[in-house]
Amino acid sequence: MPYYGSEDTVKELRRALANPGLQADKLRYRNLVLKVIRYMSQGLDVSALFMEMVKASATVDVVQKKLVYLYMCTYAALKPNLALLAINTLRKDNTDPNPMVRGLALRSMCSLRMPGISEYIQQPVLNGLRDKASYVRRAAVLGCAKMQTLQGDAEVDGAMVNELYAMLRDPDPIVMVNCLRALEEILKREGGVVINKPIAHHLLNRMKDLDHWGQSEVLTFLVRYKPRSEDEMFAILNVLDGFLKSSQPNVVMATTKLFLLLAENFPNVQTDILERIKGPLLTICTSECYELCFLGLCHAREILRSFPGHFCGHYKKFYCTYSEPNYIKYQKMEILRDLVNDENVQQILEELQTYCTDVSVELAQMAILNIGRIARMYSEKCVVILKGLLGLKQGHVTSGTAHFQLSAFAQPPRPLY
Repeated sequence: MPYYGSEDTVKELRRALANPGLQADKLRYRNLVLKVIRYMSQGLDVSALFMEMVKASATVDVVQKKLVYLYMCTYAALKPNLALLAINTLRKDNTDPNPMVRGLALRSMCSLRMPGISEYIQQPVLNGLRDKASYVRRAAVLGCAKMQTLQGDAEVDGAMVNELYAMLRDPDPIVMVNCLRALEEILKREGGVVINKPIAHHLLNRMKDLDHWGQSEVLTFLVRYKPRSEDEMFAILNVLDGFLKSSQPNVVMATTKLFLLLAENFPNVQTDILERIKGPLLTICTSECYELCFLGLCHAREILRSFPGHFCGHYKKFYCTYSEPNYIKYQKMEILRDLVNDENVQQILEELQTYCTDVSVELAQMAILNIGRIARMYSEKCVVILKGLLGLKQGHVTSGTAHFQLSAFAQPPRPLY
């Protein structure tokens, strides 16, 4: 729904943007451009100011240019004819002496959503790949992927793909990671970027230069490489060993995954790795950040599928707390069920029993279900708890307990023959 009096507001803004006296005051002029962006973000249609905003991009103020570029990218699809003026302005800024302006102009040009934009951005993107400034090269590499997306089902440009493969050896680490992302997007119909031996070893040698996001990204791509010999495999494992001690959970988990895949024929190595990451993984599983905690619990469940009982000595780490959301509690109860053994069965059953009286009906029924699954191995202890739950006289607890007892302990019907 348009704002009341929006037409008057736009007219007032147009008059202010066209005021020569206000344009001479750079700070007031930038604040006016910021006001237009504020109205745009609040839902007011200010597309009628397209011409005035394009003129506002003729400045050396990088902040003002960035605001105008944001406006252009938002309304270019609504004003395709006037957007040609924006393209000319952006192409001109691609030759600006300031690398920040060149990078912003290239990134904004690739973000314009209008038909036929590919022919205008192709040459600036190719020029950006050879720019001296790393910031411009970062934007140009991602621009290659956007350009291929805009072309749809058109044939992949082999020269551009070769250029991106060559730029994997760029001195800037972010350019290298962006090349991997761009190649993955461009070659997705062919299976994505190919990681051969020279590329794999180069990526491994550059790992220390990357931030933790780049490291986890590179580790994801290295999963595709298969070493040709045991010596090469152990050499790779030695390089990756230090990243198991990283303070970033995403790097630790990505490194662990790569370790387990490379050492799939060496169970002793896999066991050693899982023992080393037990502490960091338990820390993640008890994190105050619920999203991070959930991911850690999912990793723990995957490990338990391949290595049952791996966390048996730390089962208390998976006890639920009152303030945790239900999706965390569901995961913890599943893990507790998988960690049951002769030594801790009584403690785990008592813990699950306390969840059966939770105010959440779904959580209580999930706790009853997990007690019932444990009953398949420890029936006597579970039957005592289930009978006690029947005496609570709570509808959802009684119905859940009775339903499970009927399904688990009922005798199968005898054949008539």
